[in-house]
Amino acid sequence: MLKLTWRNTLRHPLRASLTVAGMALAVLAFCLLRTMVAAWYVGVANASPSRLVVRSAISLVFPLPLAYLPKIQSVPGVKAVAYGAWFGGVYKDEKHFFPQFSVALPSYFEIYPEYQIPDSQKNAFFQDRRGAAAGRQLAARYGWKIGDSIIIQGRIFPGEFRYILRAIYTGRDSTTDEGRFYSNWEYLNEVLKKEMPDRADKVSWFMVEVTRPELAPTVAAQIDALFKNSLAETITETEAAFFQGFVSMTEAILLAIQVVSWLVIGVILVVLANTMAMSARERTGEYAVLKTMGFRPRHLAGLILGESLLLALAGGLLGLSLTFPAVMIFKTKLGHYFRVFPLTRLTLALGLGTALVVGVLAALIPAWRAGRVGIAAALRKVG
Repeated sequence: MLKLTWRNTLRHPLRASLTVAGMALAVLAFCLLRTMVAAWYVGVANASPSRLVVRSAISLVFPLPLAYLPKIQSVPGVKAVAYGAWFGGVYKDEKHFFPQFSVALPSYFEIYPEYQIPDSQKNAFFQDRRGAAAGRQLAARYGWKIGDSIIIQGRIFPGEFRYILRAIYTGRDSTTDEGRFYSNWEYLNEVLKKEMPDRADKVSWFMVEVTRPELAPTVAAQIDALFKNSLAETITETEAAFFQGFVSMTEAILLAIQVVSWLVIGVILVVLANTMAMSARERTGEYAVLKTMGFRPRHLAGLILGESLLLALAGGLLGLSLTFPAVMIFKTKLGHYFRVFPLTRLTLALGLGTALVVGVLAALIPAWRAGRVGIAAALRKVG
């Protein structure tokens, strides 16, 4: 049976090769699209249950007074508090985009241990008001080295800001974003006090670390109660909920990508089913002869199913092997937008599993029809 199945698969090399190539491209496209969706959710997946984000109840663009800091620190269950602001400057020109944050030092990096910095660089970064830290991927992108001068033109905060790269951080985990740029909030605030006093001593958000994850809802409610009916009311939510808010803005796009990924699989299912149907029609006489030799319908179904699975498996494995270099290319070309492009084992397993399911489904109708072949009627058509 196995030998016969193998010979049937290779009987038409060109047809088999094109079918395998089509399956490989479908699996490749499926894995890339699923990985792109996963990249959108990487912030939600990596969020710590022990971290809360305190922001303006109106919108993130409305700042909060720095005077809120001691009040938040006094809430029972709060372990540490940091704060920061989205800087939103321009390096060279608008095409060279990367996330920029002005944050409280050293408290911010105490709350985020996944950003790992050598002690010597960390001390230099914390002690220099003009100091900056860049992720390893970002530094590699521009060829930055420790001690380099980096000039950024402010947009949200107008002016020219000159930084000195004091640290290059690495991610503790493979999904940690290494494409960010961090600077000292004190330097930004110092400039604002001189140029725009009304915008000084204000932050975009507070990051709160709680002593235990189960205290997060209680602490969040207590923080918001502190500033209820004030001029700057707050919304406190978990870090995961905070990131999910950004993802929800693009839910329609994500849904469209997921639909397309399954449509690609549907198309290749039709192609493989057509291939198997053609093969079954061509071998009607052979199936009749096999029946006269004692082959039962289940044996014929096994031959067709085996051939279909071999084609699907070959295409699936080829598609998975092509996925790895394709992901590396996407990281290079789309690194500005997807600084983390996680190709997970689940995606690979789903890609191969889907290919095998397609192989089974494509063989069902041809196998059913082969089992119903009448010996006399089929032999009359031979020749």
